[in-house]
Amino acid sequence: MALNRDFIGRSFPPSEPYEVSRVKIREFADAIGDRNPVYRDQEAAKAAGHPDVIAPPTFPIVVSLGNPGLADPDLGLNYAMVVHGEQRFEYTRPVRAGDVVTCTSTITEIKSIGNNEKMVVETDVTTVEGELICKTYNTIVERGA
Repeated sequence: MALNRDFIGRSFPPSEPYEVSRVKIREFADAIGDRNPVYRDQEAAKAAGHPDVIAPPTFPIVVSLGNPGLADPDLGLNYAMVVHGEQRFEYTRPVRAGDVVTCTSTITEIKSIGNNEKMVVETDVTTVEGELICKTYNTIVERGA
């Protein structure tokens, strides 16, 4: 079934605040196999010019695709058939331990590619104070739609 094109351009309300902790950063770095000390050691991070440990560049994926609007039944997305297509990040600064972030997502593209549906979701990751940390661009593909 094709995804609902009425969702193109739709933005969803900000996500619930997510507090970025040193533990979550370390767990994510472990999961991706990155041993960089700036992800684990506050002194190493400070020596590199950061106020606290920073998150690996792909960390925002943890919070950026969790918007409940993407689960709206009217969108028609079958998560059981979804594969990851592409992701990229544009940073204004690194994500740091202690940040409390929210994500505001917009569906910017939906199109058919053969029997598949491609959807692009752009997300602003901001602090609760409104500082933009990064924009994420996520492409997901629903197979056999």
